[in-house]
Amino acid sequence: MSAKLKGLASSGVVHVAFAFFAMGGWALFANRHHPMPKPLVAGLVQGTLSALLTLYLKTAIDALSRRFNGARRLVLPPLFACLGSSAILIAIHAASGTPEILKTIALPLTVSTTYAAIYNYSISRGEHDRDR
Repeated sequence: MSAKLKGLASSGVVHVAFAFFAMGGWALFANRHHPMPKPLVAGLVQGTLSALLTLYLKTAIDALSRRFNGARRLVLPPLFACLGSSAILIAIHAASGTPEILKTIALPLTVSTTYAAIYNYSISRGEHDRDR
């Protein structure tokens, strides 16, 4: 992989932009059967939330993983991040009038929870390896 491509892959701006366009596009698709501008609003709302949640998840997992140990350290940080993300997504989509809330948040929530679990495992594993 070239240095330029590695730089793009590790860029926070690229991650946030990708989250905005990918998950905003998904929300637009999930609400496509409703009259405009509802799908567009859902896409903009989800895109913005996904971009912000991308920044939030890493910070939340970092903070939460320091508070637990053992098996709880592997389970609780991603669970709390998922519950927090779910509450935020549902509340803001309900307030903005998104017609298909569950369809809209299903993919972004699955992706973000998977990311949280993998990231949490990787930092927990890394600290476990250092303790040896």
